[in-house]
Amino acid sequence: MPRKLIAGNWKMNGLRSDGHALARDLALRFSTEKEPAFDMLICPPAQLLDSIGQVIAGSGVALGAQDCHRETKGAFTGDLSAAMLADIGCRFVIVGHSERRQYHNEIDLMVAEKAAAAHSAGLIAVICIGETEAERDAGEALTVCARQIAGSVPDGATAANTVIAYEPVWAIGTGRTPTVRDVMEMHAHIRAELSRKVPDADDVRILYGGSVKGSNAGELLTLPNVDGGLVGGASLQAEDFWTIAKASE
Repeated sequence: MPRKLIAGNWKMNGLRSDGHALARDLALRFSTEKEPAFDMLICPPAQLLDSIGQVIAGSGVALGAQDCHRETKGAFTGDLSAAMLADIGCRFVIVGHSERRQYHNEIDLMVAEKAAAAHSAGLIAVICIGETEAERDAGEALTVCARQIAGSVPDGATAANTVIAYEPVWAIGTGRTPTVRDVMEMHAHIRAELSRKVPDADDVRILYGGSVKGSNAGELLTLPNVDGGLVGGASLQAEDFWTIAKASE
């Protein structure tokens, strides 16, 4: 089984003082844990990446970004390339998050191009997929996620350079979560669809995201084909995030 990955997506939250305090707390917990059974990743907002990378250096906690551009350089004001992220110590980058798809009109092809750019820069791409409430209610959840995998996972993806994060859009930040049966069905489906594109699909880590918290982490993160979690709001409090990570063991 792939080693569990517990990833925190801070989104647009965190000024320097509180971001550093959170990172320092997690780094201390992880570095003093005897043989942790999980990997830990934090994805702060862009302005904190460099300094937080210094805070967590040597702790074993990995640094990731929340997005990257699909080009290596150019006239793209406000964007960061994957090479720039790698240059400041990032090991991962999230691409295709539902909020990027919704608010920035990112389509599967753009996500695949960003993931390919991440791979070229030596980064691990965390490719997000997930259905809306309307799509689930229409019975289209499996079809939607299969289409997103087909369109968003680039050629050359492997278990070494790619993580899939399944986040049902209707569960992100709402407190609602799918049933255990729903999660098991979807993650098994994702694994099967990945086998069409990735040679070592059985080893690709598939994360669950969407209102993950301490009270449900033990149930969700130990299910078959659930190889960790992409955590939003609960990753902003060290105790909450650590509780989720420990529940994955």
